[in-house]
Amino acid sequence: MFDSGFGGLTVARAAIDLLPHEDLVYLGDTGRYPYGSRPLDEVRRFGTEIAEHLIETYDIKYLVVACNTATAAGVDLLSDELDIPVLGVIEPGAKAVVEASESERIGVIGTVGTIDSQVYDAVIGKINPDATVVSCACPGFVEFVERGNTEGPQVQILAERLLAPIIEGNVDTLLLGCTHYPYLARTIGETVGPDVVLVSSADETAFALADDLRELGLTHPDPDRQGQHRFISSGDVRAFTVLGSRLLGPELVDAERWISNAP
Repeated sequence: MFDSGFGGLTVARAAIDLLPHEDLVYLGDTGRYPYGSRPLDEVRRFGTEIAEHLIETYDIKYLVVACNTATAAGVDLLSDELDIPVLGVIEPGAKAVVEASESERIGVIGTVGTIDSQVYDAVIGKINPDATVVSCACPGFVEFVERGNTEGPQVQILAERLLAPIIEGNVDTLLLGCTHYPYLARTIGETVGPDVVLVSSADETAFALADDLRELGLTHPDPDRQGQHRFISSGDVRAFTVLGSRLLGPELVDAERWISNAP
């Protein structure tokens, strides 16, 4: 599993809880975060490099792209190039938000890269052509989470400004289209109001992962074992461990360093 930084830990947390017997390797590319403002072809190169490293070093059986921007940029490419199954976070989240919406007016928030790609509009449109999608980018949210600032007046002021199009769009459901955003769920929920259902792609991705492992016959043969968890960072390992353990929980005791060959 990989992400640009800490956001994918929401997916990791859900996967660990749902599949406690499976081993997990998580790589947070904190040395190059955030991905959201980078060109998609650059993000695509990062994803390919990380996937190859995880396969060669850890012999992984399944890859989860726990980042909306990286999913939008290159999950199809990775699926075509790799010999193992690949799952992104966009389709599971899109399916869930369509199912949750009664008015068929759906909000989607994400990074600039994800929103500009219009991938959620396309996927939601395929699932329900009658749905109206109100999308807006939320630059700054990721940076707050990466600094460990998930509540407070600064976050609230930013949320009120960025989420104005969602409120004006009169949506009944809001997809948190970035794996960092569940850490801001309380602020986001207070801003858009109690009548808007928040949908996180993290939990839905973990459910899709569990289903895939079963259907493909890839589940660990011993369901009673305790899975092993490894965490890797391309940036400051100590900072990753301190903040990551606070966001994920006790499984993140320490982290290893990975040095990318790409800029």
